[in-house]
Amino acid sequence: MTTQIFMASTLYGTATLAAALDTDCFRPADRRILLVSNNAATPETTPGLDEMPGFAQLRDRFDDVISWNETISPFHPGGWAPRLDDVPLWERHLRLAWNLGDDDIELAVESIQVNPALGISQIFMGAPVTVYADGLMSYGPTRNKIDPLVGTRVTRLLHLDLVPGLKPLLLTEFGVEPEIVPTDAFSKVLAELVDTGDELPFVDEPALLLGQYLSALDILTAEEEENLHVRMLKGALALGHTRVVFKPHPSAPARWSRLLEKEAEKLGADLTVLDTPVLAEVLYQRMRPALVVGCFSTALLTASALYGLPVARVGTAPLLDRLTPYENSNRVPVTIVDALLPELTDESAVNEQRRSMDVTELTDLVRAVGFAMQPKIYPDLRPAAETYLTRHLNHHTRRYFKRKRLTSLALPGAVPAQLAFIPRNATVRRVARRARSLKRAVGR
Repeated sequence: MTTQIFMASTLYGTATLAAALDTDCFRPADRRILLVSNNAATPETTPGLDEMPGFAQLRDRFDDVISWNETISPFHPGGWAPRLDDVPLWERHLRLAWNLGDDDIELAVESIQVNPALGISQIFMGAPVTVYADGLMSYGPTRNKIDPLVGTRVTRLLHLDLVPGLKPLLLTEFGVEPEIVPTDAFSKVLAELVDTGDELPFVDEPALLLGQYLSALDILTAEEEENLHVRMLKGALALGHTRVVFKPHPSAPARWSRLLEKEAEKLGADLTVLDTPVLAEVLYQRMRPALVVGCFSTALLTASALYGLPVARVGTAPLLDRLTPYENSNRVPVTIVDALLPELTDESAVNEQRRSMDVTELTDLVRAVGFAMQPKIYPDLRPAAETYLTRHLNHHTRRYFKRKRLTSLALPGAVPAQLAFIPRNATVRRVARRARSLKRAVGR
């Protein structure tokens, strides 16, 4: 007997799994369990994915739905992992609690670098693991080193083709090959969700603004994020859009919407704020937006790649400078959106949907950024990073790199071009060594 356990925390991820199952990306199994994890900061006050509109349409792909939160209560899914000595006990407990018996287990998880995916992978230590990616982070490096006892069991990475031609970097340190979930199958699954949220207002071809709740990630302050939404609104109006729909993040405070409503009233905009937690892709199908505006949401790429909708970004340049530490896993998603999508204030670029990079240059950029983020995990990428920085580092591309980071890794661009002769000048190096020795002598 074989039981497949699919761990999911979002409706978008569950839809990705449904599309993969519909196209036989997973081999047949005797039983399929959807293990639902609510990773919100306060899951007790936030609906889980199995309570969201649209889940019922995806439910029939699975034999059982089990709550990971209830299984490990009172611990939080993001903060709990089994102690090494307790792993056999936990596997025995889960086999009894979930009626697994002696079944062979196969796992499908997201974000294997962190809990809860890492924890469940550690418990079922003998199970092969499929990692599926539901966003742009799959194109970036693994955010930290993974125990080889887990990493070597990952057989493949399933991902959506959000940036055609760009190959994911995630888990390549273990030789994991990416596999694309067919785009038409994913679109078909999303079409099943089009009638969810019956109370959604009807607005035809609006400018759709996407909120992300970046202050919860300590990327922006609450005030800065509110101002970002206002910039989205003003930018859409400047492009001639009079009907505007704002889709706030489900966890964002309601007061943010009220501030935006006041600004819209002042500017004379016809603003609709959604209070129904549905996927942005449902809105794409029901409203056919004339423009989709966001910061670096994955939904911007699904709008462009899957639905052919015009898109625009706002606020990515400051974020590239603000993201800390440099290896912050949001860096590659922000980089991709900044490099590919037109800036909201550039009217001609938005109207023409003009991209500043082709996929070849974007691939080289992502590999260079990936090495700068995780040089110890991807040492083989150093030559590619050096080549990119030597050939392409300029006023525009410098925003993707920090000079301090380049210096610590001894990469091209670490010092200004007019001072580049210094490391190669023997006299200067001799004087520097003499100065350091004198400083040490004085110190003694």
